[in-house]
Amino acid sequence: MLEDFLSNVKYGVDHVLDINAYDHVLFLIVLTVPYIFKDWKRVLLLVSLFTLGHTLSLVLAVYKIVTVSSALVEFLIPVTILIMAIFNVFTAGKGPKKERIGVLFFTALFFGLIHGLGFAREFKMFFGDSHNKLLSLIEFALGIEIAQVIIVFIVLFLAFLIQTIFRFSKRDWVMVISSIVIGLVIPMILGSNLL
Repeated sequence: MLEDFLSNVKYGVDHVLDINAYDHVLFLIVLTVPYIFKDWKRVLLLVSLFTLGHTLSLVLAVYKIVTVSSALVEFLIPVTILIMAIFNVFTAGKGPKKERIGVLFFTALFFGLIHGLGFAREFKMFFGDSHNKLLSLIEFALGIEIAQVIIVFIVLFLAFLIQTIFRFSKRDWVMVISSIVIGLVIPMILGSNLL
C-alpha cells in the first residue's frame, strides 16, 4: 500500500519534471514569473487550481466521460503557454491584481483541464485496469503538486536573486523570461500535427 502510494506520487513528480516534456515547466514559469515571495499564497492558489483542472480532466478521460483528439490537445497545450507568456509581456510591471477570484484563477483551472487531457492516454496506459484508479489519480495529483511547488520556489528564488543582486527591475525580469518562453513554444505550436 505504502509502496503504491510512493510510486504514484513519484510518477506525478516525474511527470512534471520530465525533461522531455518540459511544457508543464514552461507553463509554471509563465504562471509564476510575475510574482515575488510575498505573493506565495496567491501563486500557490493558482498552481493548485491548475492541478485541480489537470486532475479533473484526467478523471473525465480515464472514466471515458470526455474524449478529445490528441492532436488538438497537443496543439492547445503550447497555445496556453503562449497566451500566458503574452499576457505577462503586456502586463509586466503593472503588478498582479489583488482581486480574490479573477480571470487568472479561472484561466489556471481551464488551462489545467487542457494540460491534463494531454496526459490522459499515458496515464491510462500506466495504470491500466487498476481497481482503484481514483485513489491512484489523487496520489498522482499529490506528486504533481509537490513538483509544481518545487518549480514555483525555484522561479521565485531566481526572481529574488536577479532582482536583488543583479538589480533587474521586476518588469524586465517578467519581459525577458516570458519572451524566452514565447521563443520556445512557437516551434512547439508550428510543429504540432494540427497545423
